[in-house]
Amino acid sequence: MKYHIWTMGCQMNAADSQRLASELERLGHHATDDPDAADIMVVNTCVVRQQAEDKAYGRLGQMAKLKEKDPHRIIGVMGCLVGVKDPLHLRKRLPYVDVFMAPSEPQPMVDFLLSREEELAYVAADRQQRERRDALQDGEILLPLHEQGRLVSAHVPVVYGCSHACTFCIIPFRRGVERSRSVGEIVAHVRSLAQQGVKEVTLLGQIVDRYGKDIPDGPDLADLLRIVHDVAEEHGVQRVRFLTSHPNWMSERILRTVAELPRLMPQIEVPIQAGDDEVLARMKRGYTVDEYRRLIDRIRQIIPDVAIHTDVIVGFCGETEAQFMGTYRILEELKLDKVHLAKYSPRPNTVSERRMADDVPQEEKERRHAMIEALQEQVSLKINERWLGTTVEVLVEEQNRGKWAGRTPQNKLVFFEAEGDLRGQLVPVEIVATTAWSMRGRLPQTQPADEFPVPVMPA
Repeated sequence: MKYHIWTMGCQMNAADSQRLASELERLGHHATDDPDAADIMVVNTCVVRQQAEDKAYGRLGQMAKLKEKDPHRIIGVMGCLVGVKDPLHLRKRLPYVDVFMAPSEPQPMVDFLLSREEELAYVAADRQQRERRDALQDGEILLPLHEQGRLVSAHVPVVYGCSHACTFCIIPFRRGVERSRSVGEIVAHVRSLAQQGVKEVTLLGQIVDRYGKDIPDGPDLADLLRIVHDVAEEHGVQRVRFLTSHPNWMSERILRTVAELPRLMPQIEVPIQAGDDEVLARMKRGYTVDEYRRLIDRIRQIIPDVAIHTDVIVGFCGETEAQFMGTYRILEELKLDKVHLAKYSPRPNTVSERRMADDVPQEEKERRHAMIEALQEQVSLKINERWLGTTVEVLVEEQNRGKWAGRTPQNKLVFFEAEGDLRGQLVPVEIVATTAWSMRGRLPQTQPADEFPVPVMPA
């Protein structure tokens, strides 16, 4: 049978979809990009914002119409819409859905498929596929056939769930408490991706710096980074990244590990969320604006060529104009490479939804959002202009409209033209034009592809 997975939201959801796809591939099913042609249709949902939840219900409604025409189709719902508890309300609201899967838990779909009489007969008859399935070890991932040898970058969860419980965040309610994966599983995951052609892995956690904190005397993130770096070096993975960090847990030991090991990329994602101490306290973030400022200074001292990304929420409960301007000014001061920006929306069962008034008007949220967007566009443009005329190392990911697209160690998107198949290769590219969001380059005319210096962030 053919399957189609529609993924919403964060990188963790993308990794969960990849794990579900791996389980379906083990059973002998094959991916299709066309949901109309799929026998198994899955929506991997996000509920961080109301808009995302609404989109999930909209897509499920479309799938319901397809199932009306063909009742043999299988519909699954995965992710934060389902949560970690039995979704009784969803079963009543979505009676046409066959399988509900908690975040990072594909087993209910596997069990459902294996329980079908025709599925059991199919698996029993397919000896080769069964052997391939049984040969995989815990943690190993089997990519869809069309991605093997073509997927350049992939995500590897290392911490599931979150126990921090910011007042605005629904993740702890939907993904459960913090749970670190074993080193063995993570290594198997990375190794299996490398064997299928992946050249870059990103280690994921809601607070990735807390890896191992739930394991007595266990390894921490710095230890894990060293282990994964060695695996990457042995199996041909060129780059390793990790996200998302938290200011309270981003240790100097982690930073010095990044600075020391060549396959760990100089990119740090550490959210500030707001630029006012009272707002941060209401969010239960656990740090002050000045502590965040000092952290950014320390990151830049230890990793001089670093690119720093952050998250910001505008219009949080009680945020005054003066408090919003504090956020504006700190972003103007710190000049970070990228801002993931969101307008606050209350989520069910969170502290802010239960105990705080959503008192910033929607029009005001829109205005503040637009102000930060305009500021960050200018900041990002100035940062990217510093790369003009330099030659950077680009890991090529895909070809789009006749141009190759790839990313620098700092995760800057670069487009360039070149002959041949460069997918998955490290290529020196001279930057000739920049925008706030991407850069355009060309292959150096006189420099061999295997002889170029490690790029250094322009001053």
